[in-house]
Parts: sequence; structure tokens; C-alpha cells
Amino acid sequence: MQLDATDLKILHYLQADGRISNQDLAEKIFLSPSSCLRRVKMLEEAGIIGHYCAVLNAEVLGLEVDAFVQVTMRRDVEQWHENFSKALLDWPEVVASYIITGDANYLLRVRARNLKHYSNFVLERLYKATGVLDIRSNIVLQTIKESHTLGADLLSDAK
Repeated sequence: MQLDATDLKILHYLQADGRISNQDLAEKIFLSPSSCLRRVKMLEEAGIIGHYCAVLNAEVLGLEVDAFVQVTMRRDVEQWHENFSKALLDWPEVVASYIITGDANYLLRVRARNLKHYSNFVLERLYKATGVLDIRSNIVLQTIKESHTLGADLLSDAK
């Protein structure tokens, strides 16, 4: 699907406020409500809009520790990737996981209530996972920038 300037505006406003009414969205992009709704539905059906969600404030919820963890696996263990990937799905502390290039195999984003909770997660779950060879943790001291959106400039370059 080719995105035009109107589609990009729709995506921009929906990323800023996923609960915006169709009427308000239509007014912001200078379309009729029916045309606006048709475009939003097309973006959803094309998979460009994957889903809608609420972004929760981890600090307010009592999750004080935010860590990025690199995990290196032993390659001599059978099905190491399948087993580890499956285990990740059962660990609520892991809020994001990626297969990466470089020395490590995975990069995890881990949230925990405090250092004790984080330590227990690392020692009782992560280190005990079959095939784990090495773990390198980086605790976030301060977040400078975090976005849950794709910038309009980035999207316009994708055309």
C-alpha cells in the first residue's frame, strides 16, 4: 500500500492519541468523517496499524528497575533457540526480546519491582535456562528518549 500525505497525518494523530474520535481525527486532517473512517480501515486491513494499546507508566506501577540484558547461548545444546524463545514467553519480567547480531544472541528488556526482584529473575530464571552461557546486564539510570511511535519524517521516507 502506497502511503500519501493524508495517510501519514492519520498515522501521526493516531500514534499521539489512539482514542481520538473519528470526528476529531477527520477535522484535524480536513476530511469528511466517512472518508477518514474508510482510510483508517484500509490502514488497519493493510496491517500498517497493527493494534491499539495503552502505554502504562512503569514507575507509577512500582517497577523501579529497567534493564537491557544481552544473553549469549551455548550452541552445543540442542534446540537452544527454540527452548529459550519458549521460556521468554513465560517470563513477565521480559517486556521485549530481540535476536541480535554481534557477540550475544539475544537482547532483552527486563522490568522489575526492585533490585532484589531483578536479581531473583536473573539467578532463578535466566541463569537456569537451558543453554545460557553468558548474561550481561545494563541497568537504565535515566531515560533520555523513549518513543512508542514511528516519527512522521521516518514514515515519509518509507514511501
